[in-house]
Amino acid sequence: MKTDSFNSFVRELYQSKEKFIPLHVPVFNGNEKEYLLETIDSTFVSSVGKYVDQVESFLADYTKTSKGVAVVNGTAAIQVALRLAGVSPGDEVITQALTFVATANSIAYNGAKPVFVDVDKDTMGLSPKALEAFLEEFGERRDQGVYNRKTGKRISAVLPMHTFGFMCRISEIQTICNEWGIPCVEDAAEALGSQSEGKSAGSFGSLGAFSFNGNKIITAGGGGVIVSNDIELGIKAKYITTTAKRPHAYEYFHDELGYNFRMPNVNAALLLAQLEKLEEYRISKSSVYGNYQNFFNSNFKDAQLMPIPQTTSQWNYWLMSIQLENREARDEFLDKTNSQGVMTRPIWQLMYKLPMYSDCQRDDQPNAEFLEDTIVNIPSSAVNEKI
Repeated sequence: MKTDSFNSFVRELYQSKEKFIPLHVPVFNGNEKEYLLETIDSTFVSSVGKYVDQVESFLADYTKTSKGVAVVNGTAAIQVALRLAGVSPGDEVITQALTFVATANSIAYNGAKPVFVDVDKDTMGLSPKALEAFLEEFGERRDQGVYNRKTGKRISAVLPMHTFGFMCRISEIQTICNEWGIPCVEDAAEALGSQSEGKSAGSFGSLGAFSFNGNKIITAGGGGVIVSNDIELGIKAKYITTTAKRPHAYEYFHDELGYNFRMPNVNAALLLAQLEKLEEYRISKSSVYGNYQNFFNSNFKDAQLMPIPQTTSQWNYWLMSIQLENREARDEFLDKTNSQGVMTRPIWQLMYKLPMYSDCQRDDQPNAEFLEDTIVNIPSSAVNEKI
């Protein structure tokens, strides 16, 4: 395997002959310092302030949804979105095993249990065919909702994830959910800036959730946002993430279980400056992808750059990936890149291989297991001089 040629190419791309090259780093070349200093001077650095309001308005406008609600991280966004969709303790939520652990954890935080169905090879996201097959075999319609014939538990939501910003077949999934009367919540943590059929990630389901962790296409240092086309759900999201406190000049009265999940204004200041640059970063990263295409098409035949699936009418180019022949080739590539200071990483271990989810119901997972064995993420940061 000609891994040395890949390492040399990446170092040339990022103009770094000796330094460690990470998988993805943020770029701060906009109004970040100005907005942060203004926030500090205002003393409104916690969960109230104009930048929180502006971030929420920006994300609602950008995704063309009715309401955006800023929270502390993407995991909290998914957790709250599931609760608002009607997920209760003892329920089940259908999702994918090929995902970051936060997807499954958000289900567990609601006292529910994940059920794992397979993904599509091209999108690496939840397969509508697998979803439909599972519901046809195990779904039972009752007056109170859809129940799992095998476990007797209510299936209260479907939670697809847009892997690395690739859009899953979300329209087909939403159609299936509508036919069965099951809410669809989008884990769009990795997909801000991606679209399917000209429509933004996060805007297809009952609710969508984004993440602004430090490794995403834009960052607040942390943070997440819930979006919804249901204005009442959006208002409820803001209420329960603000500890479910009744408005009052001085009294503290909370009328249900809430969360202290609101995004601090200081993080929102950073995020707004990043949002203003989102399209510039996306375009810069598209040139990185183009360079990788040229390299893998002409110089490196041991791996295939994952192509943009037809489901994705616009990609955010967040995290690029390659597919190797098998796990042995994958591990060799990982060893020879990381040992030379070029960071690469395998896709996540499947959720049912983790101890806390090993007993969860699942279908056969040929696509997920194949992708687990063969997919590697490669350095995907924006290139500064192209911004």
